[in-house]
Amino acid sequence: MAQIKIYGIREHLDPIKKTLSDVIHSCVVDALQFPADKRAHRFFPLESADFFYPGSASPRYTIIEISMFEGRSVETKKSLIRLLFERIGSQGGRLPNEIEVTITETPKHNWGFRGLPGDEVGLSYKVEI
Repeated sequence: MAQIKIYGIREHLDPIKKTLSDVIHSCVVDALQFPADKRAHRFFPLESADFFYPGSASPRYTIIEISMFEGRSVETKKSLIRLLFERIGSQGGRLPNEIEVTITETPKHNWGFRGLPGDEVGLSYKVEI
């Protein structure tokens, strides 16, 4: 299970939402071995007055927060991060200093979906990779 939130300044995020979602999804499918039909992305386009970014970045600065079950190896998570930087750069028009990625992991029992705690739901994909 993974939920992904994407934040950025509205005028720079809105035009690439679909492309960015497709790119992020391709990275999740490849790195985390997610099913192709499993996508949960939420976009938060903000006004420039509500979104401060580092001086080393530009107004195209984009934050990607990934919340997912714990269990993936360090190498799997690093692979996801590398793919995000590579593909968002080449397909989403962002430089490495314009992208920030954070991964937060939680135990399966802290999630609830399909009417059950996450550790009681049968998944069609592996988490421990």
